[in-house]
Amino acid sequence: MVYAILIAYIALTFLTSLIGNKQQAETPESYFLADRGLHPITLFFTLIATNFSAFFFLGFAGEGYRIGYAYYAMMAFGTAFAAVSFYLIGNKAWHLGKERGYITPVEMIEDMSQSRLLKFAYLLVFLIFTFPYLALQPIGAGYILASLTDGAIPYFAGASLLTIFIIVYVFVGGMRSVASTDVKQGILMISLMLAAVLVVSNSLGGLTKANEAVFAIKPELFSHGGANNYFTPQKWFSLCILWLACVPMFPQLFMRFFISKKLSGFKISTVLYALIPSVLFLLPVIIGVLGHLSFPGLEGKAADQILPKMLLEHSPEWFATLVMTGALAAFMSTLDSQLLALSTITTRDVYLPYINPKASLSKQVNVGKLFVVIYALIGLAIAYSPFDTIFDIAKMAFTGLAVLFVPTLAIFYFKKTNPTVCALAIFIGEFILLGMYLKWIPKTWFGGFEAIVPILFISTLIIWIGSTIFPKR
Repeated sequence: MVYAILIAYIALTFLTSLIGNKQQAETPESYFLADRGLHPITLFFTLIATNFSAFFFLGFAGEGYRIGYAYYAMMAFGTAFAAVSFYLIGNKAWHLGKERGYITPVEMIEDMSQSRLLKFAYLLVFLIFTFPYLALQPIGAGYILASLTDGAIPYFAGASLLTIFIIVYVFVGGMRSVASTDVKQGILMISLMLAAVLVVSNSLGGLTKANEAVFAIKPELFSHGGANNYFTPQKWFSLCILWLACVPMFPQLFMRFFISKKLSGFKISTVLYALIPSVLFLLPVIIGVLGHLSFPGLEGKAADQILPKMLLEHSPEWFATLVMTGALAAFMSTLDSQLLALSTITTRDVYLPYINPKASLSKQVNVGKLFVVIYALIGLAIAYSPFDTIFDIAKMAFTGLAVLFVPTLAIFYFKKTNPTVCALAIFIGEFILLGMYLKWIPKTWFGGFEAIVPILFISTLIIWIGSTIFPKR
């Protein structure tokens, strides 16, 4: 039964990619941006399916287990708040993309700033910090397939299978296939997670009774600050700022600002994106909290597997497989978009201007497909031995990308912004993040705030003071 459900899902997804291939022309705008013609509902589903990944399914459940319901409150509010930055960045990007034909955020920044240094700063950040987040998807697939098959498909074999399958259908179909697949995967993800909560809680005597049982043994999971008072006011503020700054800076999301057919469609998608987390984010956290009743004492990376453990413990095998297929759908919808975004950026911003400026349109598409393969294998290599929990890997990647937020706003809205100063702010911000991650810079220096707060503050000062003294001419 497990294998039958998995094979049926893979077959359906592959057929979707073939349909996308038939509908597209062999041009960069068609392959990479679906001819800038997505309708609001398709755009909305590709936004949420792209963003809600292994971090959502396994990471949220794991943090629910470790921290409690406070994690849901922080993530739901912070992600909804990110819709503000969606509008600030996305509205401007849509207009510029439509007017000037931009395909990647890097070529847009280079053209607006007329700075090769700033271009390469963005290029390096997009590549370096997308890879850890990209690797979370095969990591999640490896965990799930190993759990569902009771080890018959080992962790890394499962991670490899997902990666190979993603390569095939992104290679075949491009953005049109990715977006079409995201609609199906988004619907599947939402409906199956809701069903999973109902089935698991019913097995434990009902949602109210199960929560009361957890409260009796772990009341801190229901507190405002979470277990061990994890969410101090400084951390709450920091993580809300992190989601605000990082979400529009994911290259796979940034490129989606270019692909809406109409600006009104983009605005509708943004409003829906702000509303959906209030319901969707609660579901895996509930299962994580209830996990203390069946699997007490999990620590570290072991807690990231609480979702498949609970499903296999409290539901029929066929149902657990179906829900975990929904999780695999989420992983694939993020990984396919990340691969397509990175391959597009490399093709358009490195290969075309510096290696083969005369490359034909079809040649650009073929080079992009080659980079899909290369980057997928890099992500798989990182997944071979995960270096941290899913949440901590994601937080490090998100912070690295969020460093681009202030320079992007400055380039968009302040004509006198000096691009060299922006590049300096980016490099200093990433150095601070590296210093904190490697413990060269003690966290105590920042008064309990996460790295993103001092980084954005220092970046803003550098750009403001530097552009005032040395304005762009």
